[in-house]
Amino acid sequence: MNERSWRQHWRQVRWLACACVGAVLFAWSTSATGQAPPAASAEQSEPKEHSELDATVQAPFRAAPAERGSQARTFVVRLAYPDAGRVHAVRWTLTLSGPGPQGAVLRRWSGTEQVGASERSVRLAWDGRADADARERRARVPDGLYQLRLLAVADAGTPQEAQVEQQWQIQVRRGRGAPLQVPAFQAGLQQLPSLGGQADYRIVYANLHSQTRHSDGGAPLDACHGAQEPQTAPFGPIDAYKYAQDHGLDALLTSEHNHMYDGSDGTNSAAVPAEAKALYQTGLAEAAAYSAAHPGFLALYGMEWGVINKGGHLNIFNSEQLLGWERNAQGELLADVETPKSDYAALYALMRERGWLGQFNHPAFAGQFLVHGQPLGYTPDGDAAMVLCEVMNTSAFSTNDEETETRRSNYEAACNRALAAGYHVAFSSNQDNHCANWGAAYGNRTAVLVAGQQAGAGATGTPPFLTRDSFLEALRARRVFATMDKHAQLLFTANGKLMGERFDNHGPLQLSTHFSNSAGRQAAAIAIFHGVPGANGSVTPIADQAEVTVTPAPGPHFYYARLTQDDGNLVWSAPIWVNQLP
Repeated sequence: MNERSWRQHWRQVRWLACACVGAVLFAWSTSATGQAPPAASAEQSEPKEHSELDATVQAPFRAAPAERGSQARTFVVRLAYPDAGRVHAVRWTLTLSGPGPQGAVLRRWSGTEQVGASERSVRLAWDGRADADARERRARVPDGLYQLRLLAVADAGTPQEAQVEQQWQIQVRRGRGAPLQVPAFQAGLQQLPSLGGQADYRIVYANLHSQTRHSDGGAPLDACHGAQEPQTAPFGPIDAYKYAQDHGLDALLTSEHNHMYDGSDGTNSAAVPAEAKALYQTGLAEAAAYSAAHPGFLALYGMEWGVINKGGHLNIFNSEQLLGWERNAQGELLADVETPKSDYAALYALMRERGWLGQFNHPAFAGQFLVHGQPLGYTPDGDAAMVLCEVMNTSAFSTNDEETETRRSNYEAACNRALAAGYHVAFSSNQDNHCANWGAAYGNRTAVLVAGQQAGAGATGTPPFLTRDSFLEALRARRVFATMDKHAQLLFTANGKLMGERFDNHGPLQLSTHFSNSAGRQAAAIAIFHGVPGANGSVTPIADQAEVTVTPAPGPHFYYARLTQDDGNLVWSAPIWVNQLP
């Protein structure tokens, strides 16, 4: 029997034994289990997952060397809408504004494309000039950072979430210029200095959003063309953890779609509840066993709950039970705990009760996570349970394994909406991998500050700092920054309090940003943003320097830093929440 046949044989054997969790403990190098699922019901009226509008813009941060004088470059708008094979008219507008985040609109491009499952690309040449009025039409724009905003909206009759907003930056610089001065901590050092007597922290670079064959991921790169039919691809969680560890990640979450444990993207009327629940338990056991066998790497297993259409995806990091709403032909629940579909208020209440932590996945600015009809609607339960909001993702269906994927999405506007509603969420940056390139599509990571060993503690016999409990504790504390560069290190404080904290304050507030990059990248720009939690208002930049002192008005506030590297990659701190006392 050759190695491939041997691996296939063991996948089938382990599927038959999946109800016995202990059977996975000796299976370190094999793939996750699974047999071909029962035939799906013909009644699948709901749209399939990942059938939403996808719109991105590829914008070179700098002009090509040959164009440095004119600053000319080409933007590429990419559109796809894999909605059951239908074609939609998608209206798009791309605006260029600046310099600076509050600058005027200088150029505008727009059009309508007939878009289906196959990607359509629109190339837009920019000559480096503004066209604010006829007299200035030929004027070159001055040096600075400029904002590109893409808005794409599908035709009438599509869901409200069938609109996408993307924002990126480009730089115009004709000379070398002086780099932005940002205080640094020691480049390349993963242990942060102690902050005011607090514990030392280690930066853990994680990818907290991915799929395997347990749902609709796990396809080999040469055969991956989007989401897979559930439980049909060859690679499972063990493969994903090994791949991520081999590619330098410190932690990986495999987050499987909660409604695909019946082996279907719809509802499988022939599914057996015990098999669905046992598969989820197998995933939990494999993650725990892999972590135990590989100290220094954290394997996590959870679920991506919800649907895109009239819903929204969120990850639950630490549930020991499978949640769901689907039933088979006998009326049996295909999960451990029933959770009504798209009822986010009820889900948040359950999560808070059970101590489960969540992440808003690729949130749309409108039409998702509805509570009382409000997108990203606030509840105290949701505020307690939701700890992260994805601010940036690479393409879910990327087959790139060299960290050079150009299809990237930005969700800062939606995350700001959640913050303004009152949510205490930190930013995260993940890859939503559906192909077998876990963490390798791009260099983006969710960076988590996990409490390390006490200074001076001996290494012998000391338990590893990176455990499931220590990691979850860091998420609860929102000690997180989101980065498009795995070498970046960012620290944001307010009067010495670490990002993620909430505290009362009297008098002035000193906001400080520290940044380093172990690969030598430098800061090109920084913006410190301010908003009022619960006011549902705007989130606006208040400073373009690494350090600033403000005296807030009495009441609640939040602040965060967004740093732009000299290659265009962005790094976001977690917010700091301040209650300013009179």
